[in-house]
This record gives sequence, C-alpha cells and structure tokens, in this order.
Amino acid sequence: MKKFLVLAAFVVSTLVSAQDMDVVKGDFNFLKGQKEINVEFNYSNLKLMDDNLTDDKYVADRLADLNGKSKGTGDIWKKKWYASRELAFEPKFLELVNIVLNKEKQDLSFQTNLKAAKYTLIVDAVWFYPGYNVMVAKKGAKVTTSLKFVETANRNNIVLEISSVKAPGDVFGGSFSNEDRIAEGYAKTGKSLAKFLLKKALK
Repeated sequence: MKKFLVLAAFVVSTLVSAQDMDVVKGDFNFLKGQKEINVEFNYSNLKLMDDNLTDDKYVADRLADLNGKSKGTGDIWKKKWYASRELAFEPKFLELVNIVLNKEKQDLSFQTNLKAAKYTLIVDAVWFYPGYNVMVAKKGAKVTTSLKFVETANRNNIVLEISSVKAPGDVFGGSFSNEDRIAEGYAKTGKSLAKFLLKKALK
C-alpha cells in the first residue's frame, strides 16, 4: 500500500509539472550544419494570470497593492520585475538549453548578440502565472512562450515555430519571489527545448 501511495504521488507530480511543446509550423532542416543560434527575448505580447492581464495592467495593480500595504515596496518590486528579465529569466533559459546540448556533446550554442548567426530564436513571452508562496500554501509558476526560429537577415521568414505551454517554475525549498519562480519556468523551457531538438533533429 505504501509503495502504491508513493507511485501515485509520483504520477500526480509528473502530471502537475507536465509541459506541452509542439511544432506550430516549419521543420528542423535549418539546423543542419549550424554551430550557433542568436537569441532574442520579447515581452510585448505578454499576458498574465487567469484574467489575461496586460503587462502594464498587472504591474499597475501589483504596484498599488504592495504600496498600499507598505509605502515604497511596490516601487522596489516594479524595478525588480523588469530587471529580472535580463538578470534572471533570460540567463536561466540560455544556461539550461546550452547545458543540455553540451551534455549530449552537441556542437550548437544559443547566445544573445550573435549578429553573424544565420538564424535567430525569438523567445516570445505569451503568458505567465507567477504562482505564490504564503507560508501555509504555495504554487509554482507557469510560463507559456512561442519559440520562433527566423532568418536573422529576414525576420519574416519563420523556419520553425514551437509552442511551449505552461512550463512549470518552482524553486527547491520554495521561494517568496514571483520572479524567481518565473525564472525557473524559463529554465524549464530552455531544458525542454534542448531535449525537443535532440529528439527531433540532433540525433
């Protein structure tokens, strides 16, 4: 009975942390012979929470809520919210996608500012659920992105588009920071993308 409960808990945990990654259009042929892929991150289409709030609306609401509880904390959070993109979300994605590829001895690197790279991956933020941690209860983040591989010289030519839906983000031991949990969602997205490419193209 004990073994059954452990197995059931594992299955439930796996289902909860499931992430869908599917090809929307294009194929993987462009990857042949490529050594490096330029990466750019976009947040202009971002929606948040179950209500699909715009980024501006989400920030305004949370800013008012935090400042209402303790003056100035909202302003501090707002700076952290935007800074976390460059300082946490993006590095986490790049770190994990490259770690997985390197582990499998793949000579392919994903980096920003590779102006000479033939192809660019645009990581387009679609939807965030930040999760929460309120001592007695916690819930991980979810991160949905559109991963578009385009010709660097012709951004209108999308050679491959992948939909990454609800990548789970949580910090071992828990975190009170929404930004930390979302960063882990980006880490999961990078890891899953690398594994997806290994399965579909880099054999």
